[in-house]
Amino acid sequence: MSERRKSYPFDQIEPRWQAIWEERQLFCVPNPGEKNFDPSKPKFYILDMFPYPSGAGLHVGHPEGYTATDILARYKRMRGFNVLHPMGWDAFGLPAEQYAIKTGKHPATTTRANIAKFKAQLKRIGFSYDWQREINTTDPRYYKWTQWIFLQIYNSWLNPATNRAEPISTYRGKNPDEVRLAYVANVPVNWCPELGTVLANEEVVDGKSEVGSFPVVRRPMRQWMLRITAYAERLLKELDGLDWPEGVKLLQRNWIGRSEGAEVDFAVAGVDDPGPAAGDRSYKIRVFTTRPDTLYGATYIVLAPEHSLVDLIVTEEQWPVVREYRERAARKSDLERTELAKEKTGVFTGAYAMNPVNNERIPIWVADYVLLGYGTGAIMGVPAHDERDLEFARKFDLQIREVVRPVGGEDSIGFVGEGIAINSPAIDGLPSRQAIRRITEWLEQRGLGKGAINYKLRDWLFSRQRYWGEPFPIVWENGKHRALDENELPVVPPPLDDYKPIGTGEPPLARAKEWVRYSGNALRETNTMPQWAGSCWYYLRFCDPQNDERFVGKEAEKYWMGGPKPGGVDLYVGGTEHAVLHLLYARFWHKVLFDLGYVSKPEPFQRLVNQGVILGEDNQKMSKSRGNIVNPDDVIDQYGADAFRCYEMFMGPLEQMKPWSMRGVEGVARFLARIWRLLMTENQAGERELSARLGEVDPTSAQTKITHATIKKVTEDIESLSFNTAISQMMIFVNAFTNAETIPLPAMRTFLVLLSPFAPHLSSELWEKLNIKFQDAGDITEQKWPAYDERLLLEDELEIVIQINGKVRDRMKMSVLANEEEMKTAALANRRIQELTSGRTIHKVIVVPKKLVNVVI
Repeated sequence: MSERRKSYPFDQIEPRWQAIWEERQLFCVPNPGEKNFDPSKPKFYILDMFPYPSGAGLHVGHPEGYTATDILARYKRMRGFNVLHPMGWDAFGLPAEQYAIKTGKHPATTTRANIAKFKAQLKRIGFSYDWQREINTTDPRYYKWTQWIFLQIYNSWLNPATNRAEPISTYRGKNPDEVRLAYVANVPVNWCPELGTVLANEEVVDGKSEVGSFPVVRRPMRQWMLRITAYAERLLKELDGLDWPEGVKLLQRNWIGRSEGAEVDFAVAGVDDPGPAAGDRSYKIRVFTTRPDTLYGATYIVLAPEHSLVDLIVTEEQWPVVREYRERAARKSDLERTELAKEKTGVFTGAYAMNPVNNERIPIWVADYVLLGYGTGAIMGVPAHDERDLEFARKFDLQIREVVRPVGGEDSIGFVGEGIAINSPAIDGLPSRQAIRRITEWLEQRGLGKGAINYKLRDWLFSRQRYWGEPFPIVWENGKHRALDENELPVVPPPLDDYKPIGTGEPPLARAKEWVRYSGNALRETNTMPQWAGSCWYYLRFCDPQNDERFVGKEAEKYWMGGPKPGGVDLYVGGTEHAVLHLLYARFWHKVLFDLGYVSKPEPFQRLVNQGVILGEDNQKMSKSRGNIVNPDDVIDQYGADAFRCYEMFMGPLEQMKPWSMRGVEGVARFLARIWRLLMTENQAGERELSARLGEVDPTSAQTKITHATIKKVTEDIESLSFNTAISQMMIFVNAFTNAETIPLPAMRTFLVLLSPFAPHLSSELWEKLNIKFQDAGDITEQKWPAYDERLLLEDELEIVIQINGKVRDRMKMSVLANEEEMKTAALANRRIQELTSGRTIHKVIVVPKKLVNVVI
């Protein structure tokens, strides 16, 4: 927008006020015990999901949630709260490492440049963050405590007697490594040779890496794991006390995946074993099923290709086809393997198992639709009553036996619901629920199985073969791992000339031979932690970011994370892409810290809000390839930061997906220009000055009513995060005053306070001008949020309909206190009614109080 077309001088106003805010440090809030801390104020901790600082900088979708939280933060300060509203950077990650591989630049160099770019963009939008609390997960002062928290997890175990984490020193077993909450295991992983690292399932798309689109294969590797499954029940149950969207809670419940059923042991019979005597063999296959009542219908077993028993039981004759099949399966992602629409594949191992309820020999197959990471990595095939098993059995000509009869007369084959047990001697004739209980008892009595609760949730694969991540505070000595002392933290990664992965699968840190050699007998762990690590606890560091003695001070944590509800952060805002993993991982870390007495609350985030995605103007997701990305800097150049902020909130409800529109931005900019013109004018010399219409006069009754209606609406809408309708109400307010001969100063001061969380630069500028001409009321950020008087919102007059023989003939205004006789008298005195009833007989007059008068003639 050219200078000539600029509707008000936002390009001068906004940088000026941003400099003033920074100079005065207006949004910095002290901790308990610090200078200027006011313990009489309630606290409000409002948090954005902190961003990964990419080289591309912000697009207009990023600041949507940030704008919402900033409005709320400014509002809460005016309501008398101590507001903690921080910002920082989730800065470890694969993109910076890939850029380092291409350019040779250290990831820290590019990360610093990216952070500077992001920070400048955020400051230009006018967010009221407490920048003194800024954190960066790649700062050694920060990741020292990430490593420290890992050591607390490593040195703990979950005591089943108390269902709480305790120091590993309280464990009385022989091998503490078997129960540690952080442990080492050989597990099948998504390995990308080109990237040289393990990828999480969500980082693999169609068998290729999300970054770079390189082939990914499955292979077993030694990995650090966190025993999150020990917390599955608490992670599930304690969702109930949180003010989160039900959809997010459902996603977490489904990810945890609690199922009740039974674990059943199938003894391996061997190829030539005649059958029943095989029960004495040492190899057993344990399966979990939610329908043990269908055991008599189990006609085959399927193992995951990676299952450890495959190598032990496969026959020599079948080994070549099994080996080839496993190699093919290793090239598929878990999603590809479990795709319901895909054709089922599998190979026979040549081995058999014994069905424990009828001693039948049933074949053992290998199929990729069974995953080692879910359940036990083995299933019993009940083709008559499972669609997937039926498809598999029909393809490979396996036996199908009906064991549940539907009560509604449907076909038994393919029936998956509850019915009556048939062809099942121990439970024949029993309804499914009763049959499940009976067969479970039968298995337990014979030592063949037991009732069990299973979780879909798997332990957290916590190591990555990367350079740009937190090194583990672990060394290996004589084949065993041990923790470093806390006084050796932080463990800082060594400088490298080559960040490329080592083809053998060793992490890049293995190149630093001197760094790796911790001592004559001990070597450092060369894996690094995943990017999730730093984001699991950053909300705690924000409470006390300068503390070098503790990850968070006790008093600071107790104050900012305090309150009557289980969660500490009062409002957490971010995208739905983090609805499961980040939130689940953070809750897990927090619960361990809570059990160990380091934090005062069992949950990190009390209220969660997910902002909707902002699409491009073409209604497509913003991306470089589509060329539809809108840079906020460009919008601010043309219309100003306040117009950008207000439009982001005016587009529609915060949680909804909506398309960007530059015409919409222009419309909001015109609204702000109308506010400027309402209070400002140009004199003959072309200088801007306050309008002569503005004066210290009392507002009219109508102006008072619209002012209090606006206070009420904006207050309620901010509390409910309905920012779009709050802006609509402020537009109504401006319309009501635009043509007024006199503009009362009290109403305008009230309005500017209401506007200030949304358009802080414009409101600050106009407020300052009012202070100069009229009485100085102090800075606008120091004002109390206005209160409304409900009595002033009541209508003192009503519109009364006047009918003749039921047809509307006129309307009139009456006091809300008017009685029936007064309404009747006024209606009959109405000129229009007198004209229409002249010379006619009025038979009666019907009065409906406060609504209408009907004259019957």
